Amino acid sequence: MIHRALRPEDAPPTVLTYAWERLRVDPLPGPRGPDGFVGLVPAGRFTWQITPGSDTVPSGLSMLPRLAAEVPARLLLIDPTGGARGMHRQLAEQVTMTGADAVWVVDVGGDVVARGDEPGLRSPFADGLALAACVGLPVPVEVLIAGPGLDGELPEAEVIARVEELGGHLWGRLTGEQATPAADVLVWHPSEATALLTAAAMGVRGRVEIRDNGTPIDLTDHSADIYGVRVNGLTGNTLHVRALAETETLTQAEEVIRRLCGSSEIDYERQKSARLSEDRPERPANELRHDADAYTADARTRGIDYLTFRRLAEALDVSPGKLDRLRAELRQDQATDERFPLWPVQGQR
Repeated sequence: MIHRALRPEDAPPTVLTYAWERLRVDPLPGPRGPDGFVGLVPAGRFTWQITPGSDTVPSGLSMLPRLAAEVPARLLLIDPTGGARGMHRQLAEQVTMTGADAVWVVDVGGDVVARGDEPGLRSPFADGLALAACVGLPVPVEVLIAGPGLDGELPEAEVIARVEELGGHLWGRLTGEQATPAADVLVWHPSEATALLTAAAMGVRGRVEIRDNGTPIDLTDHSADIYGVRVNGLTGNTLHVRALAETETLTQAEEVIRRLCGSSEIDYERQKSARLSEDRPERPANELRHDADAYTADARTRGIDYLTFRRLAEALDVSPGKLDRLRAELRQDQATDERFPLWPVQGQR
């Protein structure tokens, strides 16, 4: 979506991505490496391509194979088991093999520009490791922040102020035309931040409740903006990125984050995974709709305009792997556009 907006005349990009799903999709805490998949295709000495024929072990625990079938980008798996140095080898190899003239680190929300000691920061590990892996690449590296504040960590104003402090600038703003194709994917993909960014680009404004703790996020006139910061200006102004650059294992990287930022998001997932692994009885459809209506009515009294589908799954305690069923049950008797990426609260019965 960002590539379509900023370089519309180019061929589709090569995208390196973590295989790091929400726990309600994949109960495995943290990112998967290549040994967590079957059917990957070699894309060099250090990198593997995700294709529609790829799958997890056990089966069906990653959205990436289906994503590979539905988006034009070439998807490659980031393998963090070798720490930042291992990821750097992957990136450098792909720059050479593809003839890339630039690397973009794309983050929705903007916690990627955090110093590392902000009280609202929840996930410094994944972003910091990606930045550390980009240090020393032979092409320009730009950090692109889309939708400041949409990930529920640093507030919008703080992200924009941090971009200005780092000498960054506004690259542009996503339009509805550029974002609407993502709505087809968001019918089945549970990404909250991308859903908020897409909705904002389509002109939606209002308060959205997200995450397992019900964090409220306001969609504003800045929520579809794209900002850019040079990676060299950022790495010297954080607590953890340069330290992560020397790591050679995932364990070393976690130790750096715990020491410098206080916690690793993988630790949080380990604790949460134990709770989600408990068996749940299958709930009747009418009970699920009743509970969803009750939660929607309560959200309306709190001034919420929209809910993400992940937030509904968390609030209703829907078992992992049942997100598609939740969506289908909710849409069955509600007059809502199936491609709309959020669940409206105001005006529902």
